[in-house]
Amino acid sequence: MAEPLVITRVLHAPRELVFKVWSDVEHLNKWWGPTALTIDYAKLDFKPGGKFHDRMVSPEGDEMWGRFVFGEIIAPEKIVFVNSFSDKEGNAVRAAFNEAFPLEIENILTFEEHDGKTTLTLRGGPINATEAEQQFFLEMFDSMKQGFGGTFDQLETYLASIQGE
Repeated sequence: MAEPLVITRVLHAPRELVFKVWSDVEHLNKWWGPTALTIDYAKLDFKPGGKFHDRMVSPEGDEMWGRFVFGEIIAPEKIVFVNSFSDKEGNAVRAAFNEAFPLEIENILTFEEHDGKTTLTLRGGPINATEAEQQFFLEMFDSMKQGFGGTFDQLETYLASIQGE
């Protein structure tokens, strides 16, 4: 099993709000994904066994489909989901950028509140992956940390924009 990717971010928002923006499609649409991409289609069934299915579009018009399949959900403490690239029907597909990228990544999000701030921790790693896929995942750590860093920057900005609503 590959070493997990671990990313932690302290967000200046209460835990219930941070959890809510992960569990409501109207919120996810506003901040989820790589920095330059926008979500133009999203469907969410937030329950164990449910899915988040989305299409992101680049400024050049390139599209990328993705999905989460939810496992354990403990509001407002924890969300477990398996993430993958997908086709427009929501089936898991290989990453277009490299066939060696694992088909499925299990992510465990935890939310801990201290003094009105939330520590969000993402711990993720490939499941049902070959040794080569696990190795490729390890080699992608810097890129994934940068990508999630941008996504979490967007999350932080979005949370600041909706506080007090």
